[in-house]
Amino acid sequence: MPDTAPPDLAPSAVITGHDLSAEDFTERDLSEARLTDCLFTDVQFSTTIFEGARFTNCRFVRCRFAHADLRDTAFDKCSFADPDSHSGVHIAFSQLDQASFRTCDLSFADVDRTSAYATAFETCNLRGARFHRVDFTRAFGGKTVRTAAIFTGCNLELADLSDAGLATANLSGSSLREADLTGANLTGADLTHTDVFQALTAGANLKGADLRHAHISGLSLAGLAAYEGLKITLDQQQALLTALGLDVYAE
Repeated sequence: MPDTAPPDLAPSAVITGHDLSAEDFTERDLSEARLTDCLFTDVQFSTTIFEGARFTNCRFVRCRFAHADLRDTAFDKCSFADPDSHSGVHIAFSQLDQASFRTCDLSFADVDRTSAYATAFETCNLRGARFHRVDFTRAFGGKTVRTAAIFTGCNLELADLSDAGLATANLSGSSLREADLTGANLTGADLTHTDVFQALTAGANLKGADLRHAHISGLSLAGLAAYEGLKITLDQQQALLTALGLDVYAE
């Protein structure tokens, strides 16, 4: 049953079934909070701390996260899109490291200049989402820098991942149809069972990437920055060679 008492916006709070649109979240600390079936409309989350919080079946309409701490925050079956205005959530100058989104609607989301090491998107709708200068890396020690990102089973059609640093990222099973991958670093990325039909890949680095069982019709190796060690199956050869202008015969 939904809570009837006024919500307690504090660390480790448990809040169920509330419309929190009128609350002021500026500089609030809701770390480790548990929020279920809550509504947020036109809310500005400025320097709000949600580290370790858990959101389940919540709806965010025309919301913006700015300088927010979302580290290790989990979103399960949440909606961030506004179907009326065809707009999504804005996340800027925030920390998304090790956050997780499972079965969420993030269509038309705008993620800008945000750290997102080991952030996981699983079976999410990210259609038309934009990732601008998002940092999926973390420094370990003086010279070791690692990249980690997960986009598995997601709808990334028309998404903007241009110039994204996604080396070794896991994008398996995702649709990247007509996505902008211009200049993206996908070195060693897992792209198995993806759909990259008509994706923009000029200047992308696919060195060592795994494209086995992916839909690669129209992918041109000539426009890539690198593709040494690219993994494909035998039945994918014809599509790649045809895109290079070669005539392929069975005998």
